[in-house]
Amino acid sequence: MPVVVATIKVKSGQGAEFEAAAKELEAAVNANEEGCSLYRLCKGDEADTYVFVEQYRDAAAVEAHRASDHFKTLGRKMGAFMDGPPSILRLQEV
Repeated sequence: MPVVVATIKVKSGQGAEFEAAAKELEAAVNANEEGCSLYRLCKGDEADTYVFVEQYRDAAAVEAHRASDHFKTLGRKMGAFMDGPPSILRLQEV
């Protein structure tokens, strides 16, 4: 099973705005993506750092997530508050 860990740095002072958009995305993924078994927003120990932890049934579910309207729309919304691109770690469950 594919696992994705996306670490996101947010612009100082914009955490609340980022969280609101990110929680919208979390809710949309959990409500609409059968192939996604875990999609959680977490806050890191470092200031202004957030982490999405994601687990998918298979590679097709990952692609369906990336192609979804909610991912594209809310991803753009979150992007306004991000301090650079996310750091993405792609893993396979053993």
